[in-house]
Amino acid sequence: MEFQEIFIVATSTVGFISLCKPIISFLRSVWVVFLRPPKNLKDYGSWALITGSTDGIGKALAFEMASKGLNLVLVGRNPSKLEATSTELHEKCGGQIQIKNIVIDLAKFSGEEIGNAIEEGIKGLDVGILINNAGVAYPYARFFHEVDLELMESTMKVNIEGATWVTKAVLPIMLKKKKGAIVNIGSASSEILPSYPLYTVYAASKAYISMFSKSISLEYKKHGIDVQCQIPMLVATKMTKLKPSSFFVASPEMYSKASMRWIGYEHLCTPYWGHSVQWLIIHVLPDVLLNAIILRYFIGMRRRGQLKESQNKSKQM
Repeated sequence: MEFQEIFIVATSTVGFISLCKPIISFLRSVWVVFLRPPKNLKDYGSWALITGSTDGIGKALAFEMASKGLNLVLVGRNPSKLEATSTELHEKCGGQIQIKNIVIDLAKFSGEEIGNAIEEGIKGLDVGILINNAGVAYPYARFFHEVDLELMESTMKVNIEGATWVTKAVLPIMLKKKKGAIVNIGSASSEILPSYPLYTVYAASKAYISMFSKSISLEYKKHGIDVQCQIPMLVATKMTKLKPSSFFVASPEMYSKASMRWIGYEHLCTPYWGHSVQWLIIHVLPDVLLNAIILRYFIGMRRRGQLKESQNKSKQM
């Protein structure tokens, strides 16, 4: 009888724990996404450096950072767009923040040139936050052998070399004061989905960003530097050519507000709650099914892209 009672108690306890586990996980997710207070980003330093800051997520993050009173170093390749963004920021913030622009084309400069330009541009500034947001993707889906040399080189140089050399240039300032936050914008193509056919080089470059972030997070955590890789899914930007049609497709503003709440916490995260729901749904589906769906979708996208490109060429003739 004693054994039976012990067995019943043990199985009941295991069952109770099994039941509580998803509930606790859900409650923790609600806390993290909606209730956990964001860190005071000014504690890292008075300046934030943002690459790819004139469009999409980068521009939206610049406005969010400015609203928190952070001075900004905006990095971009187009001087007129940088000036326009700076003017917008000054108008919105009433001149209460300082803004510095660094004009550099990450696709055309060598790694050493990128590093030197960033080091020179931030000399004497208390840079506490780095947002590696600049990125290049294909104009439309295509098979690997169809990717031309220029597109392949620019994708690898901006997505891999650019983020690497900018980080290397900013790190010494953070190491000197023993604090800082680095946010690398990754992609669902490298962490959430089992494959990303017809965008192979892009997905592989984002896989580098993910591993780069995880590794330097371990290297510099003891020096007070928080390194994070954020994994957005669908965001309505010029690069994705999407519109915010549902809560699954975030606007840059929606994403940036969520992004700010996560800086300084987990080393890998999906800040926007709609994307987290997508992640959960995707993880339920078998990889074989996901691969088939993704391949079919991107083949259709390739067909539409080729048709549009052909029509544009016909108009120019």
